Amino acid sequence: MTVAPQATVRHLLLQSQIMSNISQNNSLLSRRYFLSDCQIGLGKIALAGLLTNAWTASSTRRANAAAPSDGLAPAPHFRGQAKHVIHLFMGGGPSHLEMFDNHPELKRWEGQSLPASVLGNQRFAFIKPTAAVLGPQFNFSRHGQCGTELSEVLPHLAQIVDDICVVKSVHTEQFNHAPAQIMFNTGFGQPGRPSIGAWVQYALGTESDNLPAYVVMLTTKATSGGTALWSSGFLPTIHTGVRLRAQKDPILHISNPPGVSNELQQDTYNVVSQLNRKQLERLGDPEISTRISQYEMASRLQVSAPDLMNLNDESAETLAMYGCDPNTPSFARSCLLARRMIERGVRFVSLFHEGWDHHGDVANGVREACRATDQASAALVADLKQRGLLNETLVVWGGEFGRTPMVEVKGKDPGRDHHPQAFSMWMAGGGIRGGTTIGQTDDFGFRVTENPVHVHDIQATLLHCLGLNHERLTYFHAGRDFRLTDVHGRVVQEMLS
Repeated sequence: MTVAPQATVRHLLLQSQIMSNISQNNSLLSRRYFLSDCQIGLGKIALAGLLTNAWTASSTRRANAAAPSDGLAPAPHFRGQAKHVIHLFMGGGPSHLEMFDNHPELKRWEGQSLPASVLGNQRFAFIKPTAAVLGPQFNFSRHGQCGTELSEVLPHLAQIVDDICVVKSVHTEQFNHAPAQIMFNTGFGQPGRPSIGAWVQYALGTESDNLPAYVVMLTTKATSGGTALWSSGFLPTIHTGVRLRAQKDPILHISNPPGVSNELQQDTYNVVSQLNRKQLERLGDPEISTRISQYEMASRLQVSAPDLMNLNDESAETLAMYGCDPNTPSFARSCLLARRMIERGVRFVSLFHEGWDHHGDVANGVREACRATDQASAALVADLKQRGLLNETLVVWGGEFGRTPMVEVKGKDPGRDHHPQAFSMWMAGGGIRGGTTIGQTDDFGFRVTENPVHVHDIQATLLHCLGLNHERLTYFHAGRDFRLTDVHGRVVQEMLS
């Protein structure tokens, strides 16, 4: 059911009220009164027409996109291999130079400034361009049949390199955490746009009756980008990510308080639902539909969420593979829960893990961050593969930017500053060609020299794997069509299987 914009509804109600007044007092029926004194005027009549036209245009444009979800799963633009996405977002800016992008030349330049020809006019967040070079902090070696080169701090990822595609040439324009995180997750550097998961839910709906289509988990206290990272933006709020807690009740107050029986709760739901539906029928506000849907989902989550979060049915071998204590919140436990969500039909899982912002002591910082994430990230891919789910599940691992080749002195041990010009990430499953490496950077890991991949290109490729054309997936808002990739983006064909 399509609902007219609220502004149009208000104008129609106003006109209805005026005509009622006119019928009660025929003396008011004069041309001057109707066009001026009654405060509609030709301008307001024209505005109502324009709003109605905008509403109609929006409906027409949405017909060119994947159909908006109404609880069912609409058809994609074409047959994509992936049906689900697990996005492992590493907040803080993981150092590509310590994990994925080996540059021995940095060791030879250590203590010196980079050549001016490399630096250009580049500015940095916390260091001067003349800051001394810092060499790689770890050893690298090649792994798998593909020979992908990885750092020694990624021993578990090294075991599955033939299943992943490493992209060394990602770049963005944002050099501070919050804007860069929002950019990666929404395609724009400021809050207000829909997140990737919201776009995917809007386009493809859900396959689960008992769990949200779009679930969010945080393994640390907060993210720099805040709730904008999983917001629905200007899409209907039903597409906002639903955050599940990693411990105790997955959602606050999901358990009934003392004295509230299931029967009393259901009676309360029924009354609230009746009131909301009457209000929806009267006003036609789509946000009321969201409220109704959220109440219904909350009721179903009381049954489905505790079962989802109970890991007692997982084998000891599986728990050991992830490095997961089933009763202790951790990145590993969240990865295992993400797999369980996919099995239950969740469309998009965003797992946010902060802890990669190493302005000081980059060596120990990266080592500890990898110790917390490497085993579980690799186990997730391996587990999905052995269960026959990897082909239809796209796994994405990466952060908002990389780190500079130059040193930042913060504390007693050297660190690295923010670096958006070149950084690394990896993807696996769901239509991605495993055992490949895309892109190259210069001898210092400073600039991309081969096959640059913008953040919008990553987004376009992700949508493509789901069967969505990023140029056709649009939503009419504020007088124009918007899309996740804004007016940019290309599908990185080299990444596709």
